Amino acid sequence: MGVLAGKTALVTGGSRGIGRAVALRLAADGAEVAVHYGDNEEAAKQTVARIEEAGGQAFAVRARFGEDGAVDQLFEGLTAGLAGRGLDILVNNAGIISAHSIAQVTPDELARLLAINVATPFFVIQRALPLLNDGGRIINMGSTASRLAVSTQIGYTITKAALESMAPSLANELGRRGITVNTVAPGAVRTDMTSGYTSIPEVVAGLEAITALGRLGEPEDVADIVALLCSPQGRWITGQTVDASGGTYLGPIAAG
Repeated sequence: MGVLAGKTALVTGGSRGIGRAVALRLAADGAEVAVHYGDNEEAAKQTVARIEEAGGQAFAVRARFGEDGAVDQLFEGLTAGLAGRGLDILVNNAGIISAHSIAQVTPDELARLLAINVATPFFVIQRALPLLNDGGRIINMGSTASRLAVSTQIGYTITKAALESMAPSLANELGRRGITVNTVAPGAVRTDMTSGYTSIPEVVAGLEAITALGRLGEPEDVADIVALLCSPQGRWITGQTVDASGGTYLGPIAAG
């Protein structure tokens, strides 16, 4: 039996990319996974089907983050799927990206970034607390953007830094219940969301040149770190940001 046998998990944005990899990995470890999606029902069905084909358990939950009532809709579907059980693992993975400098960011764009990347996970956690079992796990998906200067992602960077700042305070508040709260901060990872630059050989070569492990990340690299934090072996890690970038921009890399 897997280390998460008998556990339940919610992965927001779990139908594609890093979220899908996390959902697949948690299910492989034995958890029943609620796969949240916004618009792409087919992708969510595919994720659920892959989990079930591998012998796991999962169900899809739809909610369009950024719209009124989305968190209510999410928890209506989640509680129906849980059928009276509590929640053990919450992974706030859903988010949107921006590729604009400060001169280009509009008020509407920044408001949407803050609503989906910061306010939504905040209120998802708030709503999840009555369901969350003692000894549970909360993991927010941050980004190395919060420690690297990328002027064309300034709006996105602000939201990921804000999200990262939640973990220490929440870890203190929930620690007496044995609930850990951490942030996982991926670097450049090959997903459909990043295909605009990860499909350009020159850009990939530049990123690999500043990464200690010499390659871009894959969704499974990040999912394995999430799985560790969700496992019994992660019980003593809380209030932390775990870099999941393969050592991106740690300093000058010596010639081989």
